[in-house]
Amino acid sequence: MQHTKRVPAPRRPQALAPIPRVRGVAYGVLDELLGYALRRAQVAMFVSFHRATRGLDITPPRFTALVVVGANAGISQSALGEALGIARSGAMLLTDWLQARGLVERRRASGDARAWGLHLTARGGRLVADAHRRIQAEERAQAAVLRPAERRQLLQLLNRIAG
Repeated sequence: MQHTKRVPAPRRPQALAPIPRVRGVAYGVLDELLGYALRRAQVAMFVSFHRATRGLDITPPRFTALVVVGANAGISQSALGEALGIARSGAMLLTDWLQARGLVERRRASGDARAWGLHLTARGGRLVADAHRRIQAEERAQAAVLRPAERRQLLQLLNRIAG
């Protein structure tokens, strides 16, 4: 009897709902806190992401990992974890999950027989392209309240805050 290694799925986040402004409720100091406004915006964008990717079995961390691997063919699992801001063990679980579904593959790195690099498979590339198209359309709709210059400025400001 052949045993196959079961790859557990990383924990899925709880379903999120936008955090509305409720009429008649005073928000006090929250109206002055950048973190509170960012959190409300983040939740709204997560809801938008999940709406765009419905049926694709993709989460923001999985999508991010696939995009990073696609843009950096041969990236090490450690470097991927660092780019995603997750521990090595989390990067290993995520990579195992992606590999088990045929989205990435590990290949021996040239010049170092002990090292492995990650590569998108054709299936992974198709998933990224489809998800990107959907996410981009949904994000355009979500950010329609901003003029293009405001959107660019917001991205620049958020990237400055993030460091």
